[in-house]
Amino acid sequence: MDSSSTRRKATRRKLFDAAVTLIAEQGFSSTTVDEIAERAGVAKGTVYYNFASKTVLFEELLRHGVDLLADALQRAADETAERGGRPLDALSAMLRAGLDFVSRYPSLTQLYAAELWRTNRAWQSTLTRVRERAIAVIESVLHEAVAAGELSEDIDIPLTASALFGMVLVAALDWQSYQRHRSIEEVHSALSGLLQGRIGLTARPRGAPSGL
Repeated sequence: MDSSSTRRKATRRKLFDAAVTLIAEQGFSSTTVDEIAERAGVAKGTVYYNFASKTVLFEELLRHGVDLLADALQRAADETAERGGRPLDALSAMLRAGLDFVSRYPSLTQLYAAELWRTNRAWQSTLTRVRERAIAVIESVLHEAVAAGELSEDIDIPLTASALFGMVLVAALDWQSYQRHRSIEEVHSALSGLLQGRIGLTARPRGAPSGL
């Protein structure tokens, strides 16, 4: 990567950081390009050089954030598999990766969660696509768990993947907002217990009748 590409990447990173902080503080509509530029320490023209508009900047910000989360989930799954862990172990590791992500990027996660269920935004189609990427990572591990006999073949994989994704987001944000006295280990242990106790119990021995 040449020096100009490196500088542009660093500038975009500063603009992302400034935008996510300001929008989390005062909302998208109330945040101006001037404020983003000032917070990032760049000229207003620099914002428009990198992004066509504030909407495009925010859309790219959401895309970047969810890509980071999806990468973290995939890495957790891959590393568990490399150690010889079970698919359910990979799901637990993904829960921890999700908590780590929220702990590191609380404002970004808050913005994403706030926008996730709104359907009248210009960036809704982009948000839907990047959400599907993160969900697909979870679905892949759930399919592996079914194939390994750890989960019932009757499990609704798309709905379960969405539920796990939502559980991590909501529980982690609640932890960051209202239960900061708890350690990440405590929160992960509680969520892992739910995973093992609710999802894990749907497994049945291979060849067993579906009524068992």
